[in-house]
Amino acid sequence: MADLSGTWLGTYWQWGNATRFEATLIQSSNILSGNILDDNYLGEATLSGEVIGHKVGFTKRYLISSKHIIYYIGTVSEDENFIQGEWQIDILNSGQWEAHRNTEDLMLDLKNRLSEQLPISIG
Repeated sequence: MADLSGTWLGTYWQWGNATRFEATLIQSSNILSGNILDDNYLGEATLSGEVIGHKVGFTKRYLISSKHIIYYIGTVSEDENFIQGEWQIDILNSGQWEAHRNTEDLMLDLKNRLSEQLPISIG
């Protein structure tokens, strides 16, 4: 079974428009939960679902007044760093989505950038 715990960066498409999102996934056995932050006016949502082998399915519910529940299904790559699939609200509202595992160590990146800015003494 794939382990999806961690931070993911992704995109979903609706009516030809791309929306970026960041997801934090928590997996316990085959149960999946977490939060998603969309780069649009709908903002933050919660998710709950399950992972079976390399298949994932979850529902997404926005924290604001949107009453829609969005259903996501997807397939996880063999290296467990990429997911792609489809989402659906109803028969007229559906599309594709994909996400990549965010493997960046932001603290290490900050330390490396700071070390590059230190002045070199000449003596």
